[in-house]
Amino acid sequence: MKKRGLPKEKQGVVSKRSGDKSVMVTVSQSLRHPTYKKFVSKSFKFLVHDEKNECGVGDTVVIRESNPISARKRWKVSKVVAKAE
Repeated sequence: MKKRGLPKEKQGVVSKRSGDKSVMVTVSQSLRHPTYKKFVSKSFKFLVHDEKNECGVGDTVVIRESNPISARKRWKVSKVVAKAE
């Protein structure tokens, strides 16, 4: 039998509260362009399940990959790193 790997974790900022127990998290990365060798910033948006409704807009959170919760939600909030002021 194959062992399963650990679920992926990403850190991002809550950009939107969308409905009950759902938040939109924006994860930013700076990647090096393969041809031009210039650093380019890219951002990705994830729809995340927030079980306790503890996240607000501007909070920094760690999200963890999980099994499908709905049609677009594949991530859960692991912990809140910093609250917004």
